Amino acid sequence: MGRVKKIIDLSLVIEPVPGPEHQLLQIRYEGHKETVEYMTKRFQCSRDDLPGGLGWANEYVTIGTHVGTHIDAPWHYHPVSEGRKAKTIDEVPVDWFYGDGVVIDMRHKKPGELITVEDLKKALDSISYRIKPFDIVLIMTGADKLWGSVDYWTKFPGMGRESTLWLCEQGVKVMGIDAAGWDRPFWAMVEEFKKTGDRSVIWGAHFAGIEKEYCQIEKLTNLDLLPPYGFKVACFPIKIKGGSAGWVRPVAIVEE
Repeated sequence: MGRVKKIIDLSLVIEPVPGPEHQLLQIRYEGHKETVEYMTKRFQCSRDDLPGGLGWANEYVTIGTHVGTHIDAPWHYHPVSEGRKAKTIDEVPVDWFYGDGVVIDMRHKKPGELITVEDLKKALDSISYRIKPFDIVLIMTGADKLWGSVDYWTKFPGMGRESTLWLCEQGVKVMGIDAAGWDRPFWAMVEEFKKTGDRSVIWGAHFAGIEKEYCQIEKLTNLDLLPPYGFKVACFPIKIKGGSAGWVRPVAIVEE
């Protein structure tokens, strides 16, 4: 291993932004002045005994497990994966979440477009890289630049069943994207389903997890700061008992 050159944060800040109802969150802040009374009771002291007459800061957060940068567990997609009970986030092997990273550039794809197997192969050929088992594959759409606007939730391309299964077949266990979701936006899937009647387009990339066990990171950022490969990714999720997802602060470790 070479000397660490830089560590790049790949996560969004957890903050209230405009978005759909299931993505809303609340943060209640307790300031240093607000906690003085509680601290004096707990420590049986007076305000004068505290530095500056101030207490500690604290926050209370009400948030869904799929809000902010997070990792979806197989349980999110379906109760069964590969013919067995699907793993919840606290059951997924921890060694899945550290490995060699590779960025696949899909910024040329338009909002609502499907990222196909051929798209992936062509992009990998262009960087002369062949995916190996347990690589952590990061799909760069550029949609993270829309964070904080309502467009963030609707203007991005997405993966499909076949492209997700292809990554799984290469031995990938963790994959991620810098967009609101791994699949295409809901409007794009609805539009195609109404036009074709093909049920496989409904959440097709997520439902691929029924056939192949894998995890996906959603709402990444800063993938444009990374080289195509030659770096490590650490993305250990919070273990929520029985959870369909866990929050994560993924980082890329770029070495000399």
